[in-house]
Order: sequence, then C-alpha cells, then structure tokens
Amino acid sequence: METIYLCILAFLAGLVDSVIGGGGLIQLPALFIFLPSTLSGSLAVVFGTNKLSSICGTGAALFQYSRQVRINWASLLPAGLAACALSLLGARVVSLLKPEVLRPLVLVLLVGVAIYTYWRKDFGSLHAPQFAAHRERQLGILVGIVIGFYDGFFGPGTGSFLIFIFVGLFGFDFLTATASAKVINFATNLSAVSYFAATHQILYRYSVPMGLFNLLGAIAGTRLAVLKGNRFVRAFFLVAVGAMILRFGYDILR
Repeated sequence: METIYLCILAFLAGLVDSVIGGGGLIQLPALFIFLPSTLSGSLAVVFGTNKLSSICGTGAALFQYSRQVRINWASLLPAGLAACALSLLGARVVSLLKPEVLRPLVLVLLVGVAIYTYWRKDFGSLHAPQFAAHRERQLGILVGIVIGFYDGFFGPGTGSFLIFIFVGLFGFDFLTATASAKVINFATNLSAVSYFAATHQILYRYSVPMGLFNLLGAIAGTRLAVLKGNRFVRAFFLVAVGAMILRFGYDILR
C-alpha cells in the first residue's frame, strides 16, 4: 500500500518540479513517512531512492522543454558538467560539516527572492539575454560550480534558485529559465544517482515505480507550463517559494 501513496506523491512532485523546481520538498517527506521504519532510518538510502525517482522526471522535463523552448546548449552544457563535478564534492563535504547550518541563510535568500519577484511585475516576462555567448558560457560555469556544490551538500530550493539566477542575471524569461535550469538539475541528479547506485543505497522496488510516476507528472507539468506561458510560471514560482519559506521557517523554529 505504501508504494501506491509514494507513486501518487511522486507524480505530484514531478509535476511541481517540472514547472518551477522544489519537487524534493514533496517526495522526500513522503519517503520518510511511508517507507517502513526499518528502511527510512537510513538517510543515504532515502536520498538515493529519491534521487533515482527524481532524475526520471527531470530527464522527461528536459526532453519536453528542449522540443518547445530554445535552450542555449553551448552555454549550459559546460555549466552542467561543472555542476555534476561539484555536486559530488558537495556530497563528500556533507560527511564533514552539518548542512543544517545553511537553513537560516537559505530562508533569508528565499524571502529576498520572493519579495523581489513579487514587486518586479515585469520580472521574467521578456526574453532578453544580457551577455555575449562567451561571457554567458563563463557565467554559466560559475553558476554550475556554486549551485552544483549546494545541491550536493544541501539541495532544497536548487531549482528555484537556478530559475531566479537565469531570469535576474542572464535576462531569460521564466519559461526559458525553467528549461535551462533542467539542464543543470539533470547533471546534479545524475551525479548523485551514480554515487548512490555505486554505494548500493537505492531501494529499486520503490524508486522504479516512483520514477515512472514522477516522469508522468513531469510530462504533465511541462505541457502545462508551455501552454500557459510566463505569467503562469511566475505565479507558480511565487507559490512554490512561499511554500519553501514556510517549510524552512517551521524547521528552524520547531
């Protein structure tokens, strides 16, 4: 029965993540709640199972967006490679430091992102890249390094931070920013899945069916985002960031 609940929530996570990121905020708690206690006691196993499911949806979303939205592969592929490498480094550093120390900082950043996006009504409405190709590639690699390390070390909010950076710094519209974020998301997920698979920390009997439903949710979410356009994605972004602010605030205060 727990597999059915996990698959339903994996579908919802895939839908949300494909539009604006943050699917892990749905799927990870679901795994902790519905997995048998003998399995959910291992953080590495829960994270590994989550990542294999997530990469199915991220891959499907990336494929769907690449057919509908122009993605600048020349800039984003180097960024994705940098993110992939630094995600592994971040995962190794977790064993030395406590990622929980980042929670207050991430909360402050999320509040800033929400306020800025809300007050700038035109934010992300137009696609007007700000940099020449070589400069965009260099900045993309820097973003891949920083976000890749963060995703491997801590993770929550990665997709939303990427979208905000691509809109605010690169000048992309929300739809193009979301599609571009999936390239780096896929790279960091691939890095994490490789690590967890090599260390035998994935529950395949749960992650495989969850991955299928996460994929279906991602396809539905991608089609919805492309159909509704930038205004819908912007509104979805604000709702998702608001939910993350409440979640982080609760975790810090409890």
